[in-house]
Amino acid sequence: MESITIFYPMYNEETYIKRAVEAAKEVADRMVKAEEIKDYEILIINDASTDNTGVIADELSKKDNHIRVIHHDINRGLGGSLKTGFYNAKMDVMLYSDADLPFDMMELRKAYRFMRYYEADIVSAFRFDRSGEGMRRLIYSYIYNTLIMLLFGLRIRDINFAFKLVRKEVFDHVKIKSDGSFIDAELLIKAMKYGFKIIQFGTNYFPRTRGVSTLSSPSVIIKILKELFSLYKEISSIQPVVKRG
Repeated sequence: MESITIFYPMYNEETYIKRAVEAAKEVADRMVKAEEIKDYEILIINDASTDNTGVIADELSKKDNHIRVIHHDINRGLGGSLKTGFYNAKMDVMLYSDADLPFDMMELRKAYRFMRYYEADIVSAFRFDRSGEGMRRLIYSYIYNTLIMLLFGLRIRDINFAFKLVRKEVFDHVKIKSDGSFIDAELLIKAMKYGFKIIQFGTNYFPRTRGVSTLSSPSVIIKILKELFSLYKEISSIQPVVKRG
């Protein structure tokens, strides 16, 4: 029986942090009780928040030994926070998501069931309905997903959606270098190139109601493109190491 790490990269998420931890704890406790997993941890990556995110995180961890916190001294962005989570998770399987809970955390049970039944190494979710994000985000996302498919042959919908369930052993081979939002694509592309099995499923999407998402800002898009092309040669040279029957 396996164990799961649920981790959240957080920057100034004092509004959402308690709700996010409660949602993770609820589903993980149910999975333990149903003997679907043997243990779990909830890992909070506090990316040098300037609000009370770090204080609240520490308070939560003192009350529950399933909760662990890693603090960044300086802000490392989404990519840096995800790398901290991926490489510091202690359990067999890890799920990362955003603190604003863009999906029902109970979907973890479905994703983990798919992972076991279909012997997958990564389960990546896509959103059924993204209309709440606005037309500009939809257009950017379509162009980006199409570009990744054309350049690397990765046929995954909704690459940057914050729902990736990943076996820890994937990171024995996949070494992440991105510091920005290209990190999701880098993970999936490299995993595919190495021969790991990726499956996907659809889920309902709940847009952020407070705070501001910056994923469609020009600076973020430029950084994604720079990381994409700087890593293109390295990624293209990867040879499979995972042999499947």
